[in-house]
Amino acid sequence: MYEEAQLYSPVTTDDAGEVTVHLAHDHPGANDPQYRRRRNEIAAAALAWHPGDPAPRIDYTEEEHEVWRTVCRELAPKHERYAVREYCEAKGRVDLPTDRVPGLDEVGTQIRPLGGWRYVPAAGLVPLDDFYGRLADRTFHSTQYLRHPAVPLYTPEPDIIHEVMGHGHLVATDTFGELHRLAGVAARRLRDPESLRFLSRVFWFSLEFGVVIEDGELRAYGAGILSSYGEIEEFRTIDHRPVDLVAMGTADYDITAYQPILYRAESVAEVVDVIGGFFSDCSDELIASMRGATRVIA
Repeated sequence: MYEEAQLYSPVTTDDAGEVTVHLAHDHPGANDPQYRRRRNEIAAAALAWHPGDPAPRIDYTEEEHEVWRTVCRELAPKHERYAVREYCEAKGRVDLPTDRVPGLDEVGTQIRPLGGWRYVPAAGLVPLDDFYGRLADRTFHSTQYLRHPAVPLYTPEPDIIHEVMGHGHLVATDTFGELHRLAGVAARRLRDPESLRFLSRVFWFSLEFGVVIEDGELRAYGAGILSSYGEIEEFRTIDHRPVDLVAMGTADYDITAYQPILYRAESVAEVVDVIGGFFSDCSDELIASMRGATRVIA
């Protein structure tokens, strides 16, 4: 099972200043020297960025633009069919280009009027307290690389397609943008790393992989489903369970496979009440008691 630190390929800088992204041996780009060099270049640009500066300008290649075009084309009808209404409405209002990869500052320009969010670059992993804490300021850390062109509809780690096409349209909504913000406010209250990990798992099974009944149909509101061509086709057939904060906050997950269990809310109002209520009220003490309840049950 994967912990949050394993969502992204590790990035290191050697004594000579060379930046290396360490792809797993089974990563689609692991044996592609050109892709590995590209990943290193984009990671180095993010590491050189300073807060307050414009986001690094990445001159995407035609091959990278084609990956973006392919995903946009294939996901568009699936969003219309399976995504929650607010996501589809926000997608129309944000109106990101579908023929090329947008820059992060361009994404921010389109999203900011719809809720005040901005995007800043990340080389890969951002420490949990920083990533979640900055959500309180309506700031989203985003990678800028794209998945390997040989498998444009699959990625073993979050790329700019996931972070922009998934989360970008969610934060541009009133409901889900506020839930992202509340998660950030909660993260800043917590002092125990175990509490933060519990919160991150609730976030995972809601804002990453949440599903909900809307207009009598099961729809997706999680960014991980909404940015995944395969998962958005399969989420209706997966084991659905009622929203359960203790189960969500203590579950392990594997990012390399479809999630075997999804937590289904019976309405968007339930998502707001239960998930939003947890983000609003959680504390180290409350989470400790929730984790303790799991041990007693076990």
